[in-house]
Amino acid sequence: MTVLRAPAATSGRADAVVAATFPELSRSRAAALVKEGAVRVDGVVPRRVSDPVAAGASVEVEVPDARPAGVPAQDLELSIVYQDDDVVVIDKAAGMVVHPSAGHEDGTLVNALLHHVDGLSGVGGVERPGIVHRLDRGTSGLLVVAKHDHAHRALSAQFADHSAGRTYLALVLGVPRERAGTVRSEIGRHPTDRVRMASVASGGRLAITHWETRSEGHGCALVQCVLETGRTHQIRVHLSEQGHPLVGDPLYRRKHPPCPTRLLAWHDEARERPQLHAWLLRFTHPRDGRPCAFEAPPPADFVAAVTAAGLGDALPA
Repeated sequence: MTVLRAPAATSGRADAVVAATFPELSRSRAAALVKEGAVRVDGVVPRRVSDPVAAGASVEVEVPDARPAGVPAQDLELSIVYQDDDVVVIDKAAGMVVHPSAGHEDGTLVNALLHHVDGLSGVGGVERPGIVHRLDRGTSGLLVVAKHDHAHRALSAQFADHSAGRTYLALVLGVPRERAGTVRSEIGRHPTDRVRMASVASGGRLAITHWETRSEGHGCALVQCVLETGRTHQIRVHLSEQGHPLVGDPLYRRKHPPCPTRLLAWHDEARERPQLHAWLLRFTHPRDGRPCAFEAPPPADFVAAVTAAGLGDALPA
């Protein structure tokens, strides 16, 4: 347990004052602590989150050690690219689910994080400690995890206002007519297939993908995608709806031609997964504001697919 003590930074509701006085606590976390009786103002426990607190009052908060209930730590292989007291940058392997969910109660990135990373807080939700953004199960590459509330809020804000940068590499079927472009649509659940996402006329969330062809030939192209937003299956939806689904993606390739002949041998030997890799990640450090940039080389299966398509020379060095 950690005990925080400081004069109230402002006046107002108890939950708002606690959050303002201790920036490492989010407003929702502060409210929960007030409700749990873990907050004292001038030695008195507020009865409600709306109880008034005067500026300068003595505020004491008992913050229990956060541990996601029911989520076990597991000694799973995890590639940590960078770590400090505030953030952890992970190069996620394809096939690993980010957080527990129905059908994936363990064996996830969260289970591995709880084993490998000390001090990981419970921010992000009971099943999603520190998770700021996600990658699909079949997608490999970089993601950043927050180690406390302040870092989580700061990073979440960057992803919300699009100041955090994410660049992906995608191997697609077919060759785009244009060399580059931007796809903008609202993405929501597919109207008839609830497993898939799709661009919808209304009720979805705005999704923007900037793409550029790095190399093409033999019925495939290596495409670089920069996300302005981060919707579920965004790249997979946008590229497939342009007529260029990802190689190895059975969910969004249903109505498209099969793999080119030169990819058949690779496809028969490889575990099928969408050939999508989160290559570059950029954000501002939540503590001191310095720019942070990371790069993860594509994994072996992605390199093998691109090489089999005859586009290996276009891969980043």
